[in-house]
Amino acid sequence: QVQLVESGGGLVQAGGSLRLSCTASGRTFSRYAMGWFRQAPGKEREFVAAISVSGATTFYADSVKGRFTISRDNAKNTVYLQMNGLKPEDTAVYYCATSGASNYYTGSRDKYDYWGQGTQVTVSS
Repeated sequence: QVQLVESGGGLVQAGGSLRLSCTASGRTFSRYAMGWFRQAPGKEREFVAAISVSGATTFYADSVKGRFTISRDNAKNTVYLQMNGLKPEDTAVYYCATSGASNYYTGSRDKYDYWGQGTQVTVSS
């Protein structure tokens, strides 16, 4: 059974930083692309960032480009999301997900098959 566990969320002031982690078990982590998504209250879940199997290629939503960095450590079965310059509009529950699809980089949710339970990020103004 595949399990993804996110951590690292919390409350931070605008302009601050957080690093989210997502540790996977139950499948060969290094064979799958990984993504981060977020969902704010009353809104649909949206794509944030994705990373290739090797970690060499990354993709970002325009809203976080230049502020967030996705990375992975295949030896630790973990993907990270470093978030700098946080804004109140970044407030959401953040989810990690795995993808075996070749076009995972589109950010479409249907390309991702397993999801974590989410971690809350709250940015105060």
